[in-house]
Amino acid sequence: MTRRHLDRLTSTDASFLQRETASAHMHIGGLLLFEGPAPALGALRNHVRRRLHLVPRYRQKLVFPPRGGGRPLWIDDPEFELEWHVRQASLPAPGDEDLLTELAADIASRPLDRRRPLWELWLVDGMRPATGATVERFAMVAKHHHALVDGISGVDLATVLLDLTPEPPRPDTTGLRPWRAQRPPDSLELLCAGVRDGMRAAISLTTLTARALATPRRSATALSEAGTGLSALLAELGRPAPRTPLNVPIGPQRRLRVVSQRLDDYRAIKSSAGVSVNDVVLTVVAGAAGEWLRSRAYDTDGLELRALVPVSLRAAEERGTLGNRLALMRGPLPVGITDPVRRLRTVSRAMDGLKRSKQAVGAAALAAMSDRLPPAVLAQASRLQFSPWLFNLLVTNVPGPQVPLYIMGKRLTDLIPVAFLPAGHALAVAVMSYDGRIAYGLLGDHASLPDMDVLAGGIDQSLAQLYDAVGALA
Repeated sequence: MTRRHLDRLTSTDASFLQRETASAHMHIGGLLLFEGPAPALGALRNHVRRRLHLVPRYRQKLVFPPRGGGRPLWIDDPEFELEWHVRQASLPAPGDEDLLTELAADIASRPLDRRRPLWELWLVDGMRPATGATVERFAMVAKHHHALVDGISGVDLATVLLDLTPEPPRPDTTGLRPWRAQRPPDSLELLCAGVRDGMRAAISLTTLTARALATPRRSATALSEAGTGLSALLAELGRPAPRTPLNVPIGPQRRLRVVSQRLDDYRAIKSSAGVSVNDVVLTVVAGAAGEWLRSRAYDTDGLELRALVPVSLRAAEERGTLGNRLALMRGPLPVGITDPVRRLRTVSRAMDGLKRSKQAVGAAALAAMSDRLPPAVLAQASRLQFSPWLFNLLVTNVPGPQVPLYIMGKRLTDLIPVAFLPAGHALAVAVMSYDGRIAYGLLGDHASLPDMDVLAGGIDQSLAQLYDAVGALA
């Protein structure tokens, strides 16, 4: 994973810093469960230390230029301490899943320290074996600021720290060599970096213009698609989302619930109904959200919520890079439709319409334009993207590896994603597949969602109803 001292954040990366408040923490992460006895904390730290050279950004922190100096930059942290980032926690008896998710929620409730590299990895021991099993277990809780990674690059990052076989590869001693941070820049160097990046942007714009003139037909097609997408995106931004109990002021404390299901059930529905797995996910979430609203005596007749759905723009050659390469789309959650098949058809048609509208292309063009915006304009654009008036909840679905992974010879059995809560949003749903399973991490505001168990139970119920209904049509 490449990195340079004084790399500047992209506009998308910087937007997650702009939107962070004392109550809305912009970090994402995961809860990982492993078979076997927990390793010693020192051994885990040595394991990570040996691989730090593969993720140089882990040793870098943010520096904020003087006013007018542009977006923040990454610099080597001369005071980097691995012990601060790889830490340990022990579950009290009985060491069950409820206590584990409570601990993970507590870790998610605390912001990352911006004076240090923006990541943490917690080793959790004290877990009891799974019900009906005798094999020991332990867990890890990973936490990264969204300015550092998006969902796809987070998966790439996990594969750097994890192995494909129980037998780790031959020890790499590169990471054990002495590391020396580059000297921190002074104010003048930061201003010069801003000027240099401005010149790079101008050169890049000139190069793009020359390429466009050299291939006018292809450029005209791309420009037309971007214009169509931007028009659709702006039209969508002008349509407010309905007000619901999910759109309230939030505090800093979180609740976490986990739902694990069979990926084959989603694939079966996909094949039988001729839809995408993401369509099935959104349909399941809509069913659960609808039941939750009705349990609160909320009228859902004809109600359609809107989900903020990140779409990865990361090309194959960009795998292994950090930062954010995504577009934000707003997908439908028809919670008022109780018939599961009709709800699935509605979601599928709407998502197909979004794809035809080129919204993702427009969002990508907007992100590229944002890299050339001044910070004040960028802050306003970021505020608009995450406005509580435009969506009701975040739903992110990231495909994970479909082969077993290991750390220090211990098999990873469960991989649960954890998203973030933007200001004014009480629920975020993160979904990730791994080794034949699909896991939901439901992150909620502690004060607003004391009944999150209803939502978690609704995910299982909604999938079962959809599976049975689609099967009956076959």
